[in-house]
Amino acid sequence: MVISSVSAPSVAPAIQWTLEPSVLIGVAAMAALYGIAWRRARGGHQGGSAFTAHRPGYGRLVLFAGGLLTILAALISPIDALGDQLLVMHMVQHVLLLDIAPILIILGFNKVLLRPVTRRLQVLERRAGYLAHPAFAVLVYAGFMWGWHIPALYDAALHDATVHTFEHLCFAGAGGLYWWHLLSPIRNRMRMGGLGPVAYMVSTKLLVGALGIALAFAPASFYPFYEHHPHYWGLSPSTDQSMAGLVMALEQSIVMGIALVVVFVQMLRESEREAQRAERFEVA
Repeated sequence: MVISSVSAPSVAPAIQWTLEPSVLIGVAAMAALYGIAWRRARGGHQGGSAFTAHRPGYGRLVLFAGGLLTILAALISPIDALGDQLLVMHMVQHVLLLDIAPILIILGFNKVLLRPVTRRLQVLERRAGYLAHPAFAVLVYAGFMWGWHIPALYDAALHDATVHTFEHLCFAGAGGLYWWHLLSPIRNRMRMGGLGPVAYMVSTKLLVGALGIALAFAPASFYPFYEHHPHYWGLSPSTDQSMAGLVMALEQSIVMGIALVVVFVQMLRESEREAQRAERFEVA
């Protein structure tokens, strides 16, 4: 990691809420639609006892709300304003949209909540072809991370609000697609079995982790946009970039590590259920 030895006056960055109306309206719409679906699923009686046993609990509601709050934190809280001044804070914004928000939102659903749209999702998956394959999700996830950190594209996003919005949509979409393959509560024809989820996450970690390492240990700053800023909090552009790379690498390690543990636990449970079914079959 490069730490600049040149002393510079410490300047406090502007800390403010952006309160973008389009973000507030979009999040409010998502909350309203989910609330309607959650109440319908909680109060429904179709399907008998099996349906009742799988009704979404308050935990699902909390997870989904956490995902929406993460979106708000990334796009209207001081994190958004700080991201225009510090690369490390812009990186925090990226990982919130790419990983944390999609994970929480997807975990907010279960089979009962998605039952009204399950068939449509399955039809969409069949029509999508190779675009619905997990390998495509890995390429999109890693590709957007690498692509949007190319200096020309990165600086273009910071100079143009429309490009910046498109960048955020790319990260949110890539994260949603990527984590859907791992966390989707409904089975699909592309569902990974065996050690597939492990290979899926390890390959992603290697691809994205390499970018974090490149940013952390680069000999100089890559991004002209931050070169012309004051040294906020006393951070030089190269130090700021190194910290951003470390945030990316650390976040990937923590999130992917937790996900691997969850996957292994699910694999063990599935193996145990299959063994129990085999025993019942032998007894019968």
